Amino acid sequence: MSNIRDASIEPLLCNYAWQDLLQAAHGFGYSLCTFPNETETPAYPHGRFRALLAVGAVETILIERVSAGQLHDLKSRLAGAWWFGVVAYDVKNAFERLHSHNEDFLSLPDLCLFRPQWVFERRGDKVYCLSGDPEAFWSQSARQHSLPAGDMPPAKVGRIYSTVSRQDYERTVEAIREEIRNGEIYEMNYCIEFRAEDARLHAPFKLFETLNQRSPMPFAAFARLGDYYVLSASPERYMKRQGSRLISQPIKGTAPRGNTPQEDEQVRCRLLQSEKERAENMMIVDLVRNDLARVGILGTVEVEELFGIYTFRRLHQMVSTIGVELPPEASFLDCLTATFPMGSMTGAPKIRAMELIEQYETQKRGWYSGALGYITPQGDFDWNVLIRTIFYNARLQRLSFQVGSAITYDASPAQEWAECLLKARAMHEVLQAYV
Repeated sequence: MSNIRDASIEPLLCNYAWQDLLQAAHGFGYSLCTFPNETETPAYPHGRFRALLAVGAVETILIERVSAGQLHDLKSRLAGAWWFGVVAYDVKNAFERLHSHNEDFLSLPDLCLFRPQWVFERRGDKVYCLSGDPEAFWSQSARQHSLPAGDMPPAKVGRIYSTVSRQDYERTVEAIREEIRNGEIYEMNYCIEFRAEDARLHAPFKLFETLNQRSPMPFAAFARLGDYYVLSASPERYMKRQGSRLISQPIKGTAPRGNTPQEDEQVRCRLLQSEKERAENMMIVDLVRNDLARVGILGTVEVEELFGIYTFRRLHQMVSTIGVELPPEASFLDCLTATFPMGSMTGAPKIRAMELIEQYETQKRGWYSGALGYITPQGDFDWNVLIRTIFYNARLQRLSFQVGSAITYDASPAQEWAECLLKARAMHEVLQAYV
């Protein structure tokens, strides 16, 4: 059987348990699994991630610093096959006259994609093989290393520290508010980084499972890409193509869960009615509408849902859904070029916001606020926003996660700091147990 199953062939029903497949995948140098957490997350417009597992690399694309020309050359290469991987935030530099000169703690490449040897999918209680020979997978996985045995902890993490103090954070928020008052921008997503410099993830997937149990999300994912690991509990979809339809679902607006059902409903209502949160969300909706119009058919941009409130285990989020019809010739890279980076992680106007992000943030974002996802042989795709995500460079034994919030003129520095800590809580709690 060939590595790439013909798209017209019915998927092969496998007599393997999903958990056994996940266990067997860990010894391969490249693997990526998406976790929709169907029973733990709210019903999402256009669904969640598919439950996919990609293992092994027939072909890889690894570009340290990508250019527009390199992306253009990849169009035909990405067609007609499964591809999985990560696009870094700093790919923005290939699309606009921008740069990324801040400290690069993790030294991650701009682009890391792989064409897998095997693709499996869980549908309910059944498992299907979509690409490759499953018997060959088991034969090869038996020769690979699996998870460490015994009682070895999944991680040993050194001191976790923030690159920005609360005092410096609040001072920077005031400076950004001054930029807004001067008419430079309307809104900017300002992020900070938490680091550990002596981190040893003995079993990264076990650590991901703990994170996923504490903070289940519809666009969660675990990836091993050579020496690089991604442990993502992302609530946000960047973009999805299904047939001729392209949709984007930016999140702007966050509130913690209440302690009682009555308090929880009050919090939910306050988030929905908050003028500040609605204004932030509306700015990004307008930005996304403009981005989608650059790649879609004229006059087909539609706001399908505005200010939707979705409840997760630890917080409520305000989510809007915007869609557009695509011309037949539009490729994944065409859609990426028109819309990346996502407006929810930049600000408005987008280019000036990205310039000020580089000025006011102290760290290079790297894969944070980039995207993780997959492309199908038919040309459909689904990509998340890499937030609420732990990144690990095994070669350097360095670990990092970043959090941020949208700064508008009405922003309270103290409240924005509290929102950052709320978003960081699940990741910090999971790692703190192994400091």
